[in-house]
Amino acid sequence: MTQHYDTIILGAGPGGMTAATYASRANLSVLMIDRGIYGGQMNNTAEVENYPGFSSVLGPDLAEKMYQSSTQFGAEYAFGTVLHVQAQEDGSWRVVTDMDEYTTNTVIVATGSDYKKLAVPGEDQYSGRGVSYCAVCDGAFFRGQHVIVVGGGDSAVEEATYLAGLADKVTVFHRRDKLRAQQILQERAFANEKIEFVWNTEVEEILGDDKKVTGVRVHNNVTDEVYTVDAAGVFIYVGVLPVSDVVADLGITNDQGWIKTNERMETSLPGIYALGDVREKELRQITTAVGDAAIAGQNVFSYNENFKLQQQKKIAEA
Repeated sequence: MTQHYDTIILGAGPGGMTAATYASRANLSVLMIDRGIYGGQMNNTAEVENYPGFSSVLGPDLAEKMYQSSTQFGAEYAFGTVLHVQAQEDGSWRVVTDMDEYTTNTVIVATGSDYKKLAVPGEDQYSGRGVSYCAVCDGAFFRGQHVIVVGGGDSAVEEATYLAGLADKVTVFHRRDKLRAQQILQERAFANEKIEFVWNTEVEEILGDDKKVTGVRVHNNVTDEVYTVDAAGVFIYVGVLPVSDVVADLGITNDQGWIKTNERMETSLPGIYALGDVREKELRQITTAVGDAAIAGQNVFSYNENFKLQQQKKIAEA
């Protein structure tokens, strides 16, 4: 028999886990589904310095604390890749994964976002062989060597600073003439003697031999100069894309794939909510995902109460 839940949460990052805490604490039956380990991108973050209650905390440690909190009131967790979310005749939803099928009164989409690629020659070829999107995961492989960071936002500057503690030199290539990162992150990076910034410059190709990355070919978009730079690793931080393919056919995303919601985290479909980094919004942080999740969890409870009353009314009238 297909197992039924009051709410199913797609994703177990900080938002998904917080929503599970709120919903299960309200005595709803809750299932979190994720294709990987709970915690999402927190597991790839060396230090979190802007989460209330902690002056600094390791990303994986914060993920573990959140998971313990999210399951203390009975919420369940399952591995699986969600394939379909389908409407049922009675107003409920069917969630199909590569492992199982479930039904639910409500769905909370908390699938987050993923790293955007440069889409240049050599990027896919050398992925895992010098090309990385996670300094915490792979930085230790490049101790005492020269590495390149591509990007100019918070992630690029944070990870460049982290890598400077391991590598001999870090060169940051940014296609503009100034960074988009928070001022405090910029100040730290500019003060680090191991970090060099190269402005108005884009990576056109990632170079390598039969085994690994050996450097990059870059283009200065002001002077039109093209040249190569030797490096052992290339860390890419050029933005994020929504992980919303699983609900793309439901008509709840904008033209870029971000899910549209109101302030109650409701989408345009009854019983479907979204929160965190997959939402159409300005700021994507752990704290904003957690805030979204508290709102979603409370409103999912209210929706379930009304849904169950309506179902009981239909049975009584039948």
